[in-house]
Formats: sequence, C-alpha cells, structure tokens
Amino acid sequence: MDFTIPPRIEDFRARIARFVEDHVLPLESDRSAYDAHGNIALEPLDRLRAMAQAEGLWCLQLRPETGGQGLGRMGMAVCYEEMNRSIFGPAVFNSAAPDDGNMMVLEQAGTEDQKARWLQPIVQGKVRSAFAMTEPHPGSGSDPSMMLTRAERRGDRYVIHGRKWFITGAEEAAHFILLARTSDDPRTGLTAFLHHRDAPGWRIDRRIDIMGPEEHGGHCEITYDGLEVPVEDVLIGEGQGLRMTQMRLGPARLTHCMRWLGLAKRSVEIAQDYAARREGFGVRLADRESVQVKLGDLSMQIEIGRLLVMKAAWELDRGGFARREVSMAKVHVANVLHKAVDTAIQINGARGYSCDTVLEWIYRYARQARLVDGADEVHQMVLNREMTKAGRDFWRWGVA
Repeated sequence: MDFTIPPRIEDFRARIARFVEDHVLPLESDRSAYDAHGNIALEPLDRLRAMAQAEGLWCLQLRPETGGQGLGRMGMAVCYEEMNRSIFGPAVFNSAAPDDGNMMVLEQAGTEDQKARWLQPIVQGKVRSAFAMTEPHPGSGSDPSMMLTRAERRGDRYVIHGRKWFITGAEEAAHFILLARTSDDPRTGLTAFLHHRDAPGWRIDRRIDIMGPEEHGGHCEITYDGLEVPVEDVLIGEGQGLRMTQMRLGPARLTHCMRWLGLAKRSVEIAQDYAARREGFGVRLADRESVQVKLGDLSMQIEIGRLLVMKAAWELDRGGFARREVSMAKVHVANVLHKAVDTAIQINGARGYSCDTVLEWIYRYARQARLVDGADEVHQMVLNREMTKAGRDFWRWGVA
C-alpha cells in the first residue's frame, strides 16, 4: 500500500495552502467580510474567486475538458482538506456544497446540451445551484421511497406538484436539480429534472432559520405548484432518479468529510496556539497532561478520519461505489469535527465561546454534520445490514 501522493497533487495542495494563508484567512477577522447569515460576503468572495481562477485553482474536481483539473477523488481529499482550513475556503475555489455535488453529477450524467446549458454556468461561477430532494413529513428524508412530490407527463412536458424543504442554497440558486415521483415503482419511480429559477409554477415559501452559519442562499422551503419541465431537461431519463441520487450523494457525502477534516484540524490548530501561550496557576495549558491527552486523542481521531476518507476516495477512483466506506467516513468524520471544535472551545475557555475566534462559527456549523446527507443512525443501520449480509467477508481485503 502506497500512502504517498503524486507531486502534481502536492503542488496543488501547497498552492492552495499559500492562497488560503495569504488571502482567505485574513478575512475571517474582518466583520465587513461577512454577509448577514455568517458566510463570506459576495464582494470579497467574487474578488477571491477571480484570483483563484487566475491561479488555476478553480473547480479542481472536474475534468479538464469541463474546466477543471481532473484531480480525482484522492487528489480532492488532499486539496479540499487544505481549502477548509478557512471557514470561507471551499466557496472561493468553487468546491462548496451544493454546487460541488451538482457539478460532478451533471458532468457524469448530463447530455452535451445539458452540460452546456446547466453545468457550464456553474463551472464559470456565473450562477449557483441547488438540489431539491428532501421533503417535510410525511415525505422523503433519508428514505427516498417516501417521496410525495409528483411529476405527470403531458405531451412533451412534465407538470410537477409538491413540497421540498431544507433545500440548501435555494434563495440564490439559478439552476435546480429536482427529484419527483413519476410512478410508484420502488426502483424506477423517481425522476430527476432540471429547472431554472425564472420558470413559473414554483416558489420559495421561506428561508428556514437555522442554528447557522448558513451557506449562500440558506436552507429553504419550496412549493411546486404546476412547474412545467420539458422532456429534454430530464437528467439521465425517466425513472432513473434513484440511480442519479446514488451517483450524486455518495461522492458528495465524501467531499463533506474532506472539508470537515480541514475544519477539525483548524480547531486543533487554534487550541494548540492558545494552550502554548496561556498560563494558569504557574503552568502553561500545553504542559498540563489533561490538555495533552485531549489533543493527542484528537490527532489520532482526525488521522483515522483521513484514512477512512482516502480509502473511500480510492474505491471511487477505481470505479467502485464505496457505499460502506463512505458511510463509515461520514459518521466518523462528522463526530470528529464536533469533538475537535468542542475540545478547542473548552481549552480556549471564554475566548473560545466568544466571536474572537472562528471556533463558535465552526461549532454551530459542526452540529449539522451529524444530520446532513444521512443522520449517523441511518448510516450505522446500513453498515449493520451490510455486515449481517456479508458475515466475516465484511472485513475481507480486496485482492489485486
């Protein structure tokens, strides 16, 4: 097993690290650089995005013919981790959710016409996008078979009615990927549609207030009340919506983990820096065994997360689905992120709980990690099902 990375990947990682250090991190202490919802404001974001594009650090996850650098999942793991040393990083490099996952699935599954119309504007940074799947009770959440939004074909168009909620980025999105039911078949009953924000027949009912901070465009509740979508804007084909979600959600869950590792490492970095300077009762915090044990444990847990992410990335790069690998990474890294920032706040004391550092931002953000893209318990049930089915072969090494 070779755990080294190619020189080309290391070059991208080092350049991203310098860019984040020089241009992105300084904005975190400038309150004017934040928008009303706790994310980077659009003016500094657009300026940094132009710089990232000029330096060839843009859309690294996509193929060169699409406008990216073709790093593959393993290269992405290295670079995304470095991007998210800053809370603003992924958006600067056009590698933030939900655009990230939407671009990858459109690149993989879209027709040439769909790539030109729906993908390229996102790649070029001209528009943002959203993925409309989750529904309020009793509709679908982690279980897509519960989907209630329906699409009825009428000639060369589909007419769509239903409700969605917690749709990330919807308020600022121009391009939407929408999941709706076209039949009651358990495997081929769902279809993916592409629609523009200017199309009539849908509306945003509210931007849902959350613990925050929020992605650009928030998390919205949407009503579809007669949206019409032409047949040429069906993604993959009628009845292939479940397949499309599998193509999109697995890699998207893993890219979340890649980014979360960057935030976990940043939390440890802030804790280490403060512990090295802060004294109490004549002893530096860094010299206290209790602090050393906490930080030493985090170093191990973060490294376990990195290995789980890299194994899943390797499996995806070689053409596998990496379902169990992604689930393991998702559960472990989400919990590590929460533990890392919680520990960092504890070491920093009142300073960590204040807005003098980004720890409180990361802490609020981290709590959603155990919910988005499948709650911990859902992935754990899936893993148990896989283990029960496979028996001892669940842990079998693949043979070259």
